[in-house]
Amino acid sequence: MSRQQIVALLDRYLKGETTEKENQLVERWLEEHGNPNKEWDSLDQSGKDQCLSSVFSDINSSIRQAEVKVVPLPQRKHWWGQRVAAAAAVLLIGSTLYLKWPLLQNLLKPVQFAALQAPIHQKMAITLADGSRVWINAGSELKYPETFNGPTREVYLSGEAYFDIQHDTAKPFIIHTGNLLTKVLGTAFNIKEDKSNHTIQVTVTRGKVSVANGGELLGILRPNQQISFNTLKEEVLQATVDAAQVIAWQQSDLHFEDVSFGEAIAQLRRHFDVKISFGNAKLKDCRFTGTSIHGEHLEKILKVMCAFNNATYRVEPDGSIIIDGAGCNN
Repeated sequence: MSRQQIVALLDRYLKGETTEKENQLVERWLEEHGNPNKEWDSLDQSGKDQCLSSVFSDINSSIRQAEVKVVPLPQRKHWWGQRVAAAAAVLLIGSTLYLKWPLLQNLLKPVQFAALQAPIHQKMAITLADGSRVWINAGSELKYPETFNGPTREVYLSGEAYFDIQHDTAKPFIIHTGNLLTKVLGTAFNIKEDKSNHTIQVTVTRGKVSVANGGELLGILRPNQQISFNTLKEEVLQATVDAAQVIAWQQSDLHFEDVSFGEAIAQLRRHFDVKISFGNAKLKDCRFTGTSIHGEHLEKILKVMCAFNNATYRVEPDGSIIIDGAGCNN
């Protein structure tokens, strides 16, 4: 039975438009399981998902068996009072079934996901079954199905990845990053999860993207717009950024266009996953323009950058790097 049919049945039941057999099907379930609305608020997310799955399975199973056997309920004098409470529960269940249908599908018919994990210091790329391309940053993981058979295309990301999604109006593409849901039809964007700082950033390079925290819409993004969501404080910040700088990690070369020394070093930290700090904090404000540095060796890149900014660097015994010097005297 489809979700539209289930919602329609529950809606007609509330309006008193269902047949006697349909009433018995819905009311039998409520009689057997009680009023779930009484305990709904006390359930955690896992408990709610299990409850919804049970609702769907039982009602769907009862409807399939309806023409074979209908078990009448015993008459009770106080049934109409119960029905009012039951109707409220059914309305809640019906609405939630509709909103959480993709999750219920996964619960009832689990999708098999493959996992691609990029090793430290190595980026990876993959073409998904629908032709979408994903570049996965070092130390990140993408979980994806071998085929997209349902009404949506859904993947799970931990870390950072750049997505270039094939357009398909019939099947929205959804990326789960923690509780954050990024939904698109066809576009290009970057998602970065920073667990140490409790933040998730979504940055758009092409098209339009919606970002939600569970059922709460956080914003609609267009090119060069970014949402930064603090998962600990549940605070959201939307800003205009240079998307090309945000996705610079995707390139083999490192490009620096009118950036501060501090911003450039932040790119190196992400690119090489190494701790780099400044002995002279004023160095962070030095700027350089139109610089493209090629190579995979960090020390070679640091020599070039320090030469531009009148600085030196040293490697500590623990592998961390400290940059010092007179700087640009800004």
